[in-house]
Amino acid sequence: MHPHATIRDVLDAFRTGDISLEEAEDAIGGLRLDQVGDLAHLDLGRGIRCGIPEVILAEGKDVGDVTRIALQMVRSSGRVIVSRVDDEHVRALASLAAKEAIRVEHNERARMVILSDGTPVQTHRGVVGILTAGTADIRVAEEARVIAGEMGCKVLTAYDVGVAGIHRLFSALKGMSGAHVFVVAAGREGTLPSLVAGLVDRPVIGVPVSTGYGHRGKGEAALASMLQSCSVLTVVNIDAGIIAGAFAARIAKMVADHE
Repeated sequence: MHPHATIRDVLDAFRTGDISLEEAEDAIGGLRLDQVGDLAHLDLGRGIRCGIPEVILAEGKDVGDVTRIALQMVRSSGRVIVSRVDDEHVRALASLAAKEAIRVEHNERARMVILSDGTPVQTHRGVVGILTAGTADIRVAEEARVIAGEMGCKVLTAYDVGVAGIHRLFSALKGMSGAHVFVVAAGREGTLPSLVAGLVDRPVIGVPVSTGYGHRGKGEAALASMLQSCSVLTVVNIDAGIIAGAFAARIAKMVADHE
């Protein structure tokens, strides 16, 4: 079987007699899990099962462990996302990519690295709009942008359009009229997601960002504000850009599939 086969490919091969029932069972099992020694169990079937690719969180992990896991993921799935990387992780992943002839893309703001063997992202018609209140929120918004893009969405962005200069927001929203869902990242008092939710007829996902200082700083005031919003919106945890982007991409794809 092709190393990047889907469950449908496996079933088609069984139907045509190219593989036995036992081989089909083994192939489907291999799509679900892979093991890196005694280190990690890779959920290779997550994309098929949930529509969300597995992401390797590098933060707090040994550089050698991250590179071993990333290499196995690329070999098994064709693409891998590594999040919350530091400079040491980036250097090690770049070195790995050079040795293994793997493509590497580093988004410095998002602190994410994408490795691939050339396997493309399967795109669809879903559109995600991402906004930030200030430039300090871009790092979290970029996490959302990367994951939504890797899940096949077209992503529209408008950064630094917060309530301190509210006139900036209206032209930004006008340019995002085709979005199926919005991700709005804001720190400090976290007002922007509630405002956007009161202006658009699409789902809004608020992302509190760990900016701000003093009482309820580091995103706590923003989280409380979004949770207390009288506008209808969904709120994720502080700095949870990947969760927001993945949730938005699932919504966008579902909407696009039914248009």
